[in-house]
Amino acid sequence: MKAVGYRNTGPITEAEALVRFEAEVPEIGPRDLLVEVKGVSVNPVDVKLRALLEPEGLRTLGFDAAGIVRAVGSGVSGFAVGDEVFYAGDFTRQGTNAELHAVDERIAGRKPQTLGFAEAAGLPLTSITAWEILFDCFRLAEGGGQGDSLLVIGAAGGVGSILIQLAKQLTGLTVIATASRPETADWVRNMGADHVITHREPLPPQVKALGLEPRYVASLSGTGEHFAGIVELIQPRGHIALIDDPEVLDIKAIKMKALSLSWEFMFARPMYQTADMDQQRALLNRVSELVDAERLQSTVTANLGRMSVETLKQAHMLQESGRVIGKNVLEGF
Repeated sequence: MKAVGYRNTGPITEAEALVRFEAEVPEIGPRDLLVEVKGVSVNPVDVKLRALLEPEGLRTLGFDAAGIVRAVGSGVSGFAVGDEVFYAGDFTRQGTNAELHAVDERIAGRKPQTLGFAEAAGLPLTSITAWEILFDCFRLAEGGGQGDSLLVIGAAGGVGSILIQLAKQLTGLTVIATASRPETADWVRNMGADHVITHREPLPPQVKALGLEPRYVASLSGTGEHFAGIVELIQPRGHIALIDDPEVLDIKAIKMKALSLSWEFMFARPMYQTADMDQQRALLNRVSELVDAERLQSTVTANLGRMSVETLKQAHMLQESGRVIGKNVLEGF
């Protein structure tokens, strides 16, 4: 089967940064689905993996996918051949930039019927991340958060775009979003943000000017740069969740306000086969229902065409630019 991956780390500008090759059809385990991949998206993790993690041999890239189930393992109970699914994959397995892909049924959800495959593929990784921030890290209940506010730093990317929507649809939180350009400010307002400030300037005075003291902060980018300001502006006993990888973080700074800090990594459940990993299937099914009910909107801003070395390189370059709004997606081979 056709696949695209990498064999050496390095910049995307190198001639063989990504290569097309013939891969073996994946073997499926008892809980696995074999999926014909009809759409994928590119995430920051794809770029980091290709640039930093030296593979043993060829590694197929890609995490987000949407497609059609073509075979099921002996222990599968939630899906049947012919079902349309979407999911974010498993960090420890080969990726979705291929014609066929194996995924554990416990981390796959039913694709929204109102979206095409490529557009649906723009949702799983970011939706899982955003959902786990709100309901696992912050321990909010649906309908909770009344009278509290959430600051989302770097809100125009894929995670921020769906996090804003989930917070406005499923909680009572007031959402403050940061954006640095007129087009990103317009985007986060369209996603539902109540207030928009810029992360190009110090955050505390801007938040104070709104008359708000957030109880929750989701720091999706630039955490190291903004951490002192986050600690200053958040209310005592508040909660910070981050997804990026700051080189230095002064954890002692949160003591005096008795703050909580969570690092969200949506691959943790499948990587460690946690007892509750089927929570990802449940939340993806819920996201699918919300999309079909028109309560959540697509966060896709560009479809780059069919998967190939060239289109995937383009997607990686765009991701590395740091200027992607929402999500970029591609069709299957």
